[in-house]
Amino acid sequence: MMLSRKTKGLGITLASAILLAACGNSTADSSSDSSAGNTGGDSSEVVTISFWDENAGPERTPIWENIIERFEEENENIKVEYFGLPKDDAKSKIDAAIAAEDVPDVASIQTSWLPEYSIREAFLPLDDYFADSELNGKINQGTIDFNKKIVNDGNLYGIPYTQNLDVIWIRPDLFAEAGIEAPESWDDFFSAVDTMTTDDMYGYTIRGGAGGSLQLQRLMYAYSGITEYVTEDGKATVNDPAHKEFLEKYFALYLNNTPQSDITNGYKEMVATFDTGKAAMVHHNIGSYGEHSKALEPEQFEAIPLPVSEEGNYVAEGGNTIGISIFAASEHPEEAFKFLEFVNNAESQSNWNQAIGQIPTNSDVMEEEWIQDAQHLSVAFSVYDDENTALYEPPFYLPDYRSILDNKVDPAIQSVMAGEKSVEDFLNEWAEAIEASAAKYAEAFN
Repeated sequence: MMLSRKTKGLGITLASAILLAACGNSTADSSSDSSAGNTGGDSSEVVTISFWDENAGPERTPIWENIIERFEEENENIKVEYFGLPKDDAKSKIDAAIAAEDVPDVASIQTSWLPEYSIREAFLPLDDYFADSELNGKINQGTIDFNKKIVNDGNLYGIPYTQNLDVIWIRPDLFAEAGIEAPESWDDFFSAVDTMTTDDMYGYTIRGGAGGSLQLQRLMYAYSGITEYVTEDGKATVNDPAHKEFLEKYFALYLNNTPQSDITNGYKEMVATFDTGKAAMVHHNIGSYGEHSKALEPEQFEAIPLPVSEEGNYVAEGGNTIGISIFAASEHPEEAFKFLEFVNNAESQSNWNQAIGQIPTNSDVMEEEWIQDAQHLSVAFSVYDDENTALYEPPFYLPDYRSILDNKVDPAIQSVMAGEKSVEDFLNEWAEAIEASAAKYAEAFN
């Protein structure tokens, strides 16, 4: 199946980087005017390509607009139309575009989406492009290998420009006032949530809305220490007794130590609860640094690792990256790849990741001063550099893996928080959905 395009533009270098690989809700539509610069193509004809951002918003959209402006200055015969997708709706909008055969040229794509889209033949294989590119040898090879590993045909469909890690953000100033230390164990975590809950502040905030399942499973596996998501015999581990034990404690925080609105809160609402001083702790990732740094003073926020597991080590999710992919139906793949290369050059990666607070994949950026000085990145490196850190790999290869999380698990989280479903039933239903998908995949591809 090949997709047609009916329209053009829908209106530091260390082991951490290798381990990481094994490891917004407003829509913006804009394009920059080309200005004088070096000729970027082989003819004077101006080519327009469309770029979709899967996490648009006031923090990230201006960064992309700056990258596009600089790209157009250096490539006067290529114009880039930017279209920003709200994070919580991005995948469904891309799904609809693929189904309607109305896709952009290039997009920012989460790693977990690659297997499904590769099976749907939505993306252009980038292996030959990358082999001949100056990016080859600069982009963290672990992230490249991981992206090829998780798709059925072993091709490269996305070049990662950023890497991430889940952390807990705390208010160190308020912890000091309360006379307690940042939690290192899960017992410390639950105790700190309780201690920091006062008449004026909640101790914690839970993501009960869209995207909650992703954060929840990262907490579960960090707690249990389990590193196998689906066993060799096709059994899911999400309903392991250790996960049931953890979630019963975790969901008990709702209403007692967290706001009532948590049941529907997505990313933006959850982060805002922390940034406005309504909660002393929040679990997210290093990518919310940008919001925290604008809302709070440097001494008012700090990243700490998720506590060590029951096995005594850190456990993180592998493949926590976002990359640039080119749609197979693009009429301008050469120009699209030129834009992909520009996004992944040292300057663009440095600007994007410094502003957002995440980790670049381009080795030329890793020794820059801002990386050396960033507290939250030092935490990320300490986790990934720890020889005992283990990485679990979700079944990204299942075509409906993300659909299960987004359409089944996310709503079920709200049912648990509302007292309509038990933790045990919740986890068993989650496991059954994953196991059914794994069985279909094994039948089709093994």
